[in-house]
Amino acid sequence: MRTPLRLALPLLIALAAPHVAQAGQFEDDVLAEINFARANPAAYARELRNATAERQYGGGLASVGYADEDALAEAVDFLRNQPALPPLRHDDGLAAAAEAFARAQARRGDEGHGRGPEALGPRLQRHGVWAGLTAESLSYGYDNPRDVVIQLIVDSGVPGRGHRKDIFRRTYQAAGVACGGHAVHGAMCVIDYAGAFAQR
Repeated sequence: MRTPLRLALPLLIALAAPHVAQAGQFEDDVLAEINFARANPAAYARELRNATAERQYGGGLASVGYADEDALAEAVDFLRNQPALPPLRHDDGLAAAAEAFARAQARRGDEGHGRGPEALGPRLQRHGVWAGLTAESLSYGYDNPRDVVIQLIVDSGVPGRGHRKDIFRRTYQAAGVACGGHAVHGAMCVIDYAGAFAQR
């Protein structure tokens, strides 16, 4: 028997929301997927190319919901030419800043980067001191760590492919990830990056 969507969505959000409250395996898996792509961009390009070939059979990235063939092909070309990078290390302070934003957006069903006290800079300041550049990537609607990262690397509809650039920016050395439910999209992830971060 199928559960009506109006009943299933709040249940999914309720089940997923506690996941935001503390970092766990999902967040670890998102960071591991990012680090795999950073360390093995050519291998990641092959995986995306193979997934593209599977689309015609209803598998691969079709299940993730991509229809932007141009962005996908561009991502594959980018990865083929991208040098390998060292992994990003997990940082508790960055993860706490990401968690604060994920929790607020999950509850309200908001989208986009925060403003005022919820902007990245003020959130980071509440948790520590950073050096170098900082950035934030947001993913909505994907409840599989690999799909989250593929979405950000393909970066369909994002001018300048900013999320992709953040994943492969050499100057970032640390990241914090927070994921959980979302009142509109069902799932979301926040990834905060920094060159270096010292927790308060």
